[in-house]
Amino acid sequence: MSKLAEFRRAEQALKEQLALLEKLQGDSGLKREMEFEDKLKALMEDYGMDLATVVAILNPQPVELEPVGPAAVMRRRPRQVKVYVQPVTGKRIETKGANHAQLKDWKAEFGAEVVEGWRLA
Repeated sequence: MSKLAEFRRAEQALKEQLALLEKLQGDSGLKREMEFEDKLKALMEDYGMDLATVVAILNPQPVELEPVGPAAVMRRRPRQVKVYVQPVTGKRIETKGANHAQLKDWKAEFGAEVVEGWRLA
């Protein structure tokens, strides 16, 4: 692209931007927003506050309190289902804990390490 073409393109873009600026300067909504911003900055300066403090006052985030009693138990992650398959008989056990009668029998008969080797999930 030649320098002249680049200059003409930039000049055209500048004219469009100036037209937009003129249109916005006549907008009453923009004037109101600018007036509000000026007054807000003056108020913040009078009270010695920054923008983050003002936002925190106007839009406070809820404070999460630690639940007490039964609600505290609800936060605990649910137990995962463990599946054991006895390789000789093909018998399958699904349990969430180690207090399963058949699982206890297997661990007593074959040993805990061997039975844990049968675990699928």
